[in-house]
Amino acid sequence: MDAMLRELSYAQAIQEAMAIAMEADERVFLMGEDIGVYGGAFQVTGDLVERFGADRVMDTPISELGGAGVAVGAAMTGLRPIFEFQFSDFATLALEQIVNQAAKMRFMLGGEVSVPLVMRFPAGSGTGAAAQHSQSLEAWLGHVPGLKVIQPATPYDAKGMLLAAIADPDPVMIFEHKLLYKMKGPVPEGYYTVPIGKADIRREGRDLTVVATSIMVHKALEAAQALEAEGIDIEVVDLRTVRPMDKRTIIDSVKKTSRLLCVYEAVKTLGVGAEVSAMIAESEAFDFLDAPIVRLGGAETPIPYNPELEKATVPQVPDIVAAARDLVKGVR
Repeated sequence: MDAMLRELSYAQAIQEAMAIAMEADERVFLMGEDIGVYGGAFQVTGDLVERFGADRVMDTPISELGGAGVAVGAAMTGLRPIFEFQFSDFATLALEQIVNQAAKMRFMLGGEVSVPLVMRFPAGSGTGAAAQHSQSLEAWLGHVPGLKVIQPATPYDAKGMLLAAIADPDPVMIFEHKLLYKMKGPVPEGYYTVPIGKADIRREGRDLTVVATSIMVHKALEAAQALEAEGIDIEVVDLRTVRPMDKRTIIDSVKKTSRLLCVYEAVKTLGVGAEVSAMIAESEAFDFLDAPIVRLGGAETPIPYNPELEKATVPQVPDIVAAARDLVKGVR
């Protein structure tokens, strides 16, 4: 491994990005419930309070709406807050500030004010946290003009996209799947950015395009490896950014493979895959399709507490294998 690369976990990569930004710019500070001495609900902020002090790693009261309002106001004055929700589900309590304030201030004030705000959302199922702590709500915020919404799937992207988000003049919402926090991967030392709004082809293939988000990228890659033994060659596109979506990369991939499968953990109805599907149906790639577009999303139910039921509500590797096989073999 290159001397400049280390194996870091997804959580360590995020923490390193925040530390680099805080060291470089005194305007950057952190806000959130239990992010100080406790180190965050998922221990992502760690010891940053010891390194930078309680004035820059601020524990907030248990009021998501109030904390989000302070973060929006701070950003409007020129500071660069990073606000952590304990769970992405709790964003529901702060939607007024996110949707009506952060997303709209630049427009309503004629471009004279920007809102350089980052919000971090630990999201997704798999931890036995049940219906109110396991949702994937990225499509909710992706519906709102004025917000940028990203879903890094690797430690490398988690660090680089967070640093890009901190430097962005507009509000950026980062959805971090909780099961990714312990996943390790190569991460460069020092400062670098990964562009917001650019998808990544994780695996090239000829038979089917799988557009996946977040943890589903890894499940799609595992499924692709399994299908390789059957002579089925899958291309895996990591969407990375929900808004603004990288349409060109997806269109070009579908034109090459002539088939599209969208895989995401959120509830299937009105999810990110619906937007990807509609975009392809409206593009020149539609004429290249040899099969219907298929969406593989979460079940139409709240996330159960029971671990086996929880697992059954979101796509797993065998589900992706079966859907991809059917698409390529013309079953669908």
